[in-house]
Amino acid sequence: MRFGVSEYGFDERSYMVDLVATKRELAFQNAEREKRAAELVIANKELAYQNEEKGKRAAELILANKALVIQNEEKEKRAAELIIANKALVIQNEEKEKRAGELVIANKELAFQNEEKEKRAGELVIANKELAFQNEEKEKRAAELIVANAELAFQNEEKEKRAAELAIANRELVVQNNEKEKRSAELVIANKGLEQFSFIASHDLQEPLRTVANYMQVFEEDYMHLLDDNARQYLQSVNSAVKRMSTLVKSLLDFSRLGRNTKLSFVDCKALVQVVISDLQTMIRTSKCLT
Repeated sequence: MRFGVSEYGFDERSYMVDLVATKRELAFQNAEREKRAAELVIANKELAYQNEEKGKRAAELILANKALVIQNEEKEKRAAELIIANKALVIQNEEKEKRAGELVIANKELAFQNEEKEKRAGELVIANKELAFQNEEKEKRAAELIVANAELAFQNEEKEKRAAELAIANRELVVQNNEKEKRSAELVIANKGLEQFSFIASHDLQEPLRTVANYMQVFEEDYMHLLDDNARQYLQSVNSAVKRMSTLVKSLLDFSRLGRNTKLSFVDCKALVQVVISDLQTMIRTSKCLT
């Protein structure tokens, strides 16, 4: 496939390269959009999993709270028992010591449970912060995806515009090529007609010149001895003019055949001026001009 440059400076090859580059860029952007969509699906799955974990931790916290309520109730019951034990302290010193030991153990367990409760509450706060951060990241990615989709839509519109402009330019180029071919054909026909006319005209012009030259030759052969110097000079001028006219007709025919294949060359201006003066010698003498 051949590419070229139109008479308006349109580079077809560059335009085709730009079109191929635009298609590759669109394919790359579509691939990037699919990657981002896949990342969004993964992020949604991770968010669902974290929501499930949050639900589980909330359920565990509810159970811990219920256990704490039960333990508080038990504590109250034990406190009541302790009051009863205090009333019977005189009689039941040994039972008091045992129950005091049980109370110490229960207090340690309660302290441990309170620490566990605080730890779980701290973990729940951290989980909530992480969930909030993930929601923010999800919103950012959704916003980026919207922007990317908008850019892709804009690029698609630009691509369609360029494709339409390229189609219009191609149509105009086809029309211009057709016009150029028509004009070239007309120019070829005109050049052939002109060449034929020049050949016929030169042939018709050469024939009278040959006749004049032949008669002048016969005149020289028969009457040269009867002529004086002025007459001989006039005869020589006529012969020179006939030769120059013949040369001019041949040169005109050659010039018409050159066409565009012309080559410039140096010309002796002094000799050219002498030829012009020689051609105009009769007019110069008649008008009495100084040379």
